Parts: sequence; structure tokens; C-alpha cells
Amino acid sequence: MGTVARFEIGFTRYLSPEGAPASELPDLARDPAALLPLYRAMVLTRQFDLKAIAMQRTGQIGTFASALGQEAVGVGVATAMQADDVLVPSYRDHAAQFVRGVTMTESLLYWGGDERGSAFAAVPHDFGNCVPIGTQVGHAAGIAYALKLRRPGAVAVCLIGDGGTSNGGFYEGMNMAGAWQVPLVIVINNNQWAISMPRGKQTAAATLAQKAIAAGMPGEQVDGNDVIAVRQRVGEAIGHARAGGGPALVEAVTYRLGDHTTADDASRYRDEATVREAWRHEPIARLRSYLASLGAWDAAREEALVAECQQAVGDAVQAYLALPHPDVSAMFDCLYETLPDALAAQLDTARQYATQPGETDHG
Repeated sequence: MGTVARFEIGFTRYLSPEGAPASELPDLARDPAALLPLYRAMVLTRQFDLKAIAMQRTGQIGTFASALGQEAVGVGVATAMQADDVLVPSYRDHAAQFVRGVTMTESLLYWGGDERGSAFAAVPHDFGNCVPIGTQVGHAAGIAYALKLRRPGAVAVCLIGDGGTSNGGFYEGMNMAGAWQVPLVIVINNNQWAISMPRGKQTAAATLAQKAIAAGMPGEQVDGNDVIAVRQRVGEAIGHARAGGGPALVEAVTYRLGDHTTADDASRYRDEATVREAWRHEPIARLRSYLASLGAWDAAREEALVAECQQAVGDAVQAYLALPHPDVSAMFDCLYETLPDALAAQLDTARQYATQPGETDHG
């Protein structure tokens, strides 16, 4: 029996968990001025997460999905994109959204159940958070097809979790992208958990990246805790797609250090020793150690940055709390241009029980 095809999945890591060079570094890694914005974006995301969780616990927003430990994925992806590219996120990708220009106040509005939280002033062409699992890949394939026809040179970038790759919509969207050879880059945030389902019980595949092979596109792994690796490899995939080379898939291997959402208690299904070990690999400390080794970072600058980020988060929170509630009809208006008769009674009922328009109590 002969062999008709062979495939392999590469893995890229530039920084070890201790922040030391683990392989030959790209030019990006040699320029502290280029790395500092990536570091700030990750620190800002973590400070936002801390505050958002506290706000959920006090009833000021609804259920929230933290990006704790996964900041390098979103920051690395978004910094590789251009302004006219289109981001198609999942629901844990505010790190990428902040880099793209989405404000923290807009993010809080979303998590507070306000439709205005998905109307991004800076990037209106980016898609909002996708909570249904896997459906955004089909959306992204269609967007990429439209870009190929109407805006050559622009790229769609889709973010999805490891659990989403077990959904049929993931395979269908990826298959379309491969068949049409559209400018799409799919990035899997493999944080090892689909709520309480571990990655090992989702699939027998050795990697999630190899799922790209059946769709006729290249697939590879990167260390998702190494922001330099994410930025470099996703950037190269985006550049290839931008030049007409077709779609690609990048699996970023990381770990969800927190709960799935604020409605979850991960201690019920995760081993504490495993989580402690995962903290040794987290992305912020890794890049901080590397920057310090270059003489580009120290304790004083760290303290100043954290204070700056906390102030920015605080300002965003105050802006969110000061906004008046929208009319209850917004949840209907944002779905239908003309309200179906069947929903008219629901709208009337909702108005009877709604908080009065103009009130500012987000609690």
C-alpha cells in the first residue's frame, strides 16, 4: 500500500515559562519598544477582569467570562491585525477587542445586558461576542468570502475555544473556507476546558490544529502563553491570507486559570495541583521576566503600570454606571427592523415590568 499524502503539525515557542529565549527569536522579540504595548494590553485585561468579577458579585453586571491566563492569545492575535480586518470573536476575547479599539465601557455594557455594548464606535465592522458554540466560524467564512470579492487585502480572523472545535459548525465553516480559499485565519484558544469537559475527553486527535488538514488548509500549534509566538505565527498566517494564499488555522495552547464564568465553580472538577502548575506558565509573568532581562522593566515601572491600568478601568466603570438604562424595547429593536406581531405582546409585558427609562442604577 502506497502513501498518498503526509502531514505534520509544527509547534512554536520563543520564550520559556521562565521568560528565557527558548529558540531563535524573531525581530519583534528584540525590540522592547514593540513588546511593551503587548505587555500593557495584557496587564490592562487582567485588571479589567478583576474588576468585572467584583462587579458581577455585587450585581452591577451579569455573568462574566474571564480571560485570566489567556491574555496572550487575544493580545497576540489583535496586534497582528490591520484596522480594516474583521474580528469574529467568541465570548472570552475582550483582550483582543480592547486592542482593536473596543472600550472597556462598551464591554461592561455588553456584560450588563445592554445592546449598546455590541455597537463598537471604533470598529463597527467587527462582530460582537458570539455565545452560541461554533457558529461564528460559518459567519467568519462568509465574511472572508465577501472580503475576497469586495475588499481584497482584508482578512477575517475568527477566535474559538477548544470546546467549539467539537461542534459541527466549526467543521462546516472551516470546510467552506478551504473550498473557497478565502482570507480567513481561525485561532483556537485551547484553554483545556469546555466548561467542565477536559480537552482529552472532547477528541482523540493528538492536536486540534490537525483538524485543519481535512479542510485543505495549514494548521499549526503555538504556545498560547507566549505572546511573541502568538503574534509572530498568527501574523504570518494573516499575511499569507492577505496576499491571496488562502485560510489557515492556529491552535494556541494555554490554560484557563479561572472559572469558566462567574456562574461556574471550577474547583468541583479541577485538580488544584494542576492549576498551581499552570500558574507557572502564565503569560504576563513570562513576558515581564523577559523584559526585565533586557533591562526594559523593573518593579517601579510595574507598579506605575498597574496603577495606570486600575485608573483606566475605574474610569470605564464610572462611565458605565453613569449611563442611563436604554428603553426595554432595545432588546427587540436590535433583532427586528419590523417587530413580528407574535412579539408585540411580549414587548408590552416587558415594558410593564421594566425599570423606568433614564434611571442609572446598574445594580
